Amino acid sequence: MKTYAKSLIVSLMMILFFSSHSCKSQDTTSERLIKIETLHGTMVIKLYDETPGHRDNMIKLIEEDFFDGQLFHRVIKDFMVQGGDPHSVGAEKGQRLGNGGPGYTLPAEFKNNLIHKKGALAAARQGDQVNPQKESSGSQFYLVQGKVYTPAELQIFTQQGKATFTAETSEIYTTVGGTPHLDGSYTVFGEIVEGIEVLDIIAGTPTDSYNRPMEDVVYSISIVR
Repeated sequence: MKTYAKSLIVSLMMILFFSSHSCKSQDTTSERLIKIETLHGTMVIKLYDETPGHRDNMIKLIEEDFFDGQLFHRVIKDFMVQGGDPHSVGAEKGQRLGNGGPGYTLPAEFKNNLIHKKGALAAARQGDQVNPQKESSGSQFYLVQGKVYTPAELQIFTQQGKATFTAETSEIYTTVGGTPHLDGSYTVFGEIVEGIEVLDIIAGTPTDSYNRPMEDVVYSISIVR
């Protein structure tokens, strides 16, 4: 009888151990989350583990307070909003921006499953002519607003060789929207998980001839976890 009770206790302990282990393996609290705060509201962004170079670089810059007081210096409705230029801090009205950075670039981290859907966080970069390896800017980034496409429009992209689509990505671009023609050319390394309406507000901001908002859109970035 004692042997049976002892065996039962051991069995229960093993079940509890493996149940606990299973829960831990499914825990998503290790995901890195950041938030971008503006006068228009706050956006919470999940950084992808599949792009560790870009993820870790973003965390590093945030910890250095690199982004504090910067502007979304380039805004194009139905396309994207761009930031990350340190020259934008305290920039005079009308000053052209977009050439600043931390002094280094990052190797591209293209992943077929990480696409330019609405809300995606991606790295800006210099053009192919001077940057054939498509290396990312060390700090400049953009958030995709894009638009919703019809299946016929996606078919045109395919025929022109600008993009290819799976059933899943086609569904995303014809419902959620995005900028599919940028897939495979710019590294996507995160996505907005809260506050996507703030992106729409910023994207609708009136801009000058250089796509800089007429009224400065200042932001700060901090780490959630």
